[in-house]
Amino acid sequence: MAENTWGHALYKLLLQAGVSDTYASYINVIVMLILVLFLVLIVDYVIWKIIRFLSFRLAKRTRTNFDNLAVTNRLPRFLAHIFPLLLAFELMPIVFYDFDYAENVALRVLQILAVFLILRITRSLFQTINDYLKTLPRFKDKPIDSYIQVFMIFAWATGIMAILAIITGTDIWKFLTGLGAASAVLLLIFRDTILGFVASIQVSINDMVRIGDWITFEKYGADGDVIEINLATVKVQNFDKTITTIPTYALISDSFKNWRGMQSSGGRRIKRAVIIKQQSIQFLTDEAVDQLKEITLISDYLKDRQSKIKKDNDQNNIDKTLLLNGRNLTNLGVFRKYIESYLADHSAINTEMTLMTRQLAPTAQGIPLEVYAFSSDKRWQNYEYIMADIFDHILAAVPYFDLEVFELPTSLKD
Repeated sequence: MAENTWGHALYKLLLQAGVSDTYASYINVIVMLILVLFLVLIVDYVIWKIIRFLSFRLAKRTRTNFDNLAVTNRLPRFLAHIFPLLLAFELMPIVFYDFDYAENVALRVLQILAVFLILRITRSLFQTINDYLKTLPRFKDKPIDSYIQVFMIFAWATGIMAILAIITGTDIWKFLTGLGAASAVLLLIFRDTILGFVASIQVSINDMVRIGDWITFEKYGADGDVIEINLATVKVQNFDKTITTIPTYALISDSFKNWRGMQSSGGRRIKRAVIIKQQSIQFLTDEAVDQLKEITLISDYLKDRQSKIKKDNDQNNIDKTLLLNGRNLTNLGVFRKYIESYLADHSAINTEMTLMTRQLAPTAQGIPLEVYAFSSDKRWQNYEYIMADIFDHILAAVPYFDLEVFELPTSLKD
């Protein structure tokens, strides 16, 4: 037994007690190992208490909450393990002074623990950065999770390769060179990860989706708000409170609808048609026009149009004994003007955006009369109420213009 070891006194006592040299060496190493582990634990505890005290003092004095998040993610706790681990590295050669193989195994175990510690510190640091950036308005809707996951994948891949290199006793660069032959297999294993990483970058650069956006993705049955964007998936909370998970790369390979443009605009579009029976469309007589003048919203319009039409027909000597001759007003045209006036006067319609009532191409059912306008209130519930209120009024107003709305006959319904 070497004279410069800490356990020399114990070793001599064991020999004096009649223990053989071999067993005395083993017992001495075990006792020394227990003492070193005990010392390392005590140092770790003391260092942790000091760092904890300093970190809490620092967190209270600084204005930024980065240090608070670091404490929450246990970054100081992992940093406190560094000094005890270095101490263990220094003491292992002393403990296993006469046992080269055991010393080599112990040092490799400590190296593996060092790799895991570095990975835990890295993960805690990145998680702290992630949490901190999410508190900043400019990064709140960015897919930070995706980048953090990419960094951690590279970190874990590097850590695993370092551990394998330590176990096999191979130089890390030679180990990486040997993995080149297995690159095709690695690409196959990490296919989704690579696609997700590329997709995350494109989504971020092109600003296609942000956290909080309302998207509709019919292929995956998603219709709701984006609550999380990470490397592999995008989570959407549907309006029925269910969660739909979409592969991140699907955002660039498939088509979906992002409602952010509507939400940031001045209104939400109303685009719905009422189908009018073609047989109910007719020219208006002077008596019918006079009767419609009682409708306040179009009274001035009818007076002006009737005067101009009469003047034009008189100048051209049009024979009005037949209503078809010359210029005339139709009940559908007047009804269309009434709807436009009603919408323009409606308090819930944004009149600064497109507002019109238009005829669509005739169908087998009749003439679609479409309302195209934007409600000022974009909230779903209020939007539906506004749209229903408008069409309640339009449907109730149809008979006043001697028009009829198309509806399947009862016999066909049955």
